Amino acid sequence: MFQAFLIKYGEIAIKGKNRHLFEDALVRQIRNALKAVEGEFKTYKTFGRIFVEGLSDFDSEEVIEALQKVFGIVGICPMRKVTEKNYDALKAEVLKYMDEVYPDKHRTFKVRCRRVDKGFPVDSMTMNCDLGDAILTAYPDFKVDVKNPEILLEVEVREEIYIYSDTIPGPGGMPVGVSGKAMLLLSGGIDSPVAGWMTAKRGVQVEAVYFHAPPYTSERAKQKVVDLAKKVAAYAGPIRLHVVNFTDIQLAIYEKCPHDELTIIMRRYMMRIAEHFAKADNAQALITGESIGQVASQTMYSLACTDDVCTMPVFRPLIAMDKIDIIEISEKIDTYETSILPFEDCCTIFVAKHPVTKPKVSVIRKSENRLNEVIDELMAKAIETTDILEVRADS
Repeated sequence: MFQAFLIKYGEIAIKGKNRHLFEDALVRQIRNALKAVEGEFKTYKTFGRIFVEGLSDFDSEEVIEALQKVFGIVGICPMRKVTEKNYDALKAEVLKYMDEVYPDKHRTFKVRCRRVDKGFPVDSMTMNCDLGDAILTAYPDFKVDVKNPEILLEVEVREEIYIYSDTIPGPGGMPVGVSGKAMLLLSGGIDSPVAGWMTAKRGVQVEAVYFHAPPYTSERAKQKVVDLAKKVAAYAGPIRLHVVNFTDIQLAIYEKCPHDELTIIMRRYMMRIAEHFAKADNAQALITGESIGQVASQTMYSLACTDDVCTMPVFRPLIAMDKIDIIEISEKIDTYETSILPFEDCCTIFVAKHPVTKPKVSVIRKSENRLNEVIDELMAKAIETTDILEVRADS
C-alpha cells in the first residue's frame, strides 16, 4: 500500500550551521535500523526532509516498528508515490488513496500541498482547491474542515510526488552518537536500563558494566542483564557489556568494613572500576539508575560519598523521578518483565540489614583504609578477568 516514508525530526531543525551533521547521523541510524527488515531501502535527505523509499517488497509494519526505535525521529509518515509526474496522474492517485485508506468516508478533511519542484505546472494553492474539489465530487460523504480536520491530506511535489495523511509517533530525542559516549552501571533491576535508554535518547552512545558475584549470583542473573542490554540496544545500538567478577572485592568489604557501610563502600568500588573502563573506552561520563531517596544508598549524603571517588561526571537521569514513572518507561521500552525476574544481583545479596543513610565521606574513607593490604590486588584481578560481550538487539 505504501512505497515510502517521510521521516520527521524535532530538535535537529534548530541546530543551525551544524544541522547537517545531525541529519547525517540520523540517516545513518535509520539505515542501520532497516538492516533488520527484509527488503531493500534507500534512505536520503533533501531540502530539510528525510525519506525512506522501498526499492523492493517490504512489510510496512516491520519498517515502522524498526523506525520507532530510532532516536531523533519524532514522526513517521507512510506515503504513496505517484508513478507519473503529471497533474492528471496525481488527481487519480489522490482519489485512489482516499478511497483505500479511508473506507469510512463520513469524515472531515483538508488538503495541504507543497510544490518544491517549481517546474511542476500547477501551484500549491491551485492544487489545494482542485484536489479538494475532486475528492468531494468523487466521495460526497467527505466534508471539508480547514481548521480542525480529521484527515490532513498532504501532497509533496519534489523530484517525485508523494501523498500521505498519517503521522506515527517516533521516540524523539537525538541520533545516537552525536553527544559522546558514557558508561552505564547496569544491574538486573528496573532503574538502570531505563537510565541507559534515557541517556541514549539524548544522542549518547552507551556502553555498560555489570558486576557479577558468583556463586552468590547465578548465570541466570547474568543472562538477565544481557537480555536487558539487548532491550536497550534495540534503541541505542550495539552495547559493549563489561562483566566484572566482583565476588572477592565484596567478600573483602564484608569481612573488613562496618556492615552498615557495606553498600556505600561497595558502590564506591563499582564506580572506580566503571570509571576505569570508561576512560579506557574514551567515554566522557558514567550513568547510574539512582533516584533520590529510593533506597538508603541513594540519599543525598550517600550519593555525595559515591561521587567522591569519581573524576568524571555521573549522569543520573532518574534522579527526581518517582518509581511509578520509571516503571511506566520500563514497560514502554519492554524491559520491565525482564527486570522483575527473580534472579538476585550482587547488590541485593550483600545488602546491609541496617544501612547508614547519612554517611560522611571522611568516615567512609577511614573504613576503606582497612582494605589497604588487599584491595589493589583484588581490583587489578577484577579488571584483568573482566569479560567483554558485544550485545546486539538481534543477537
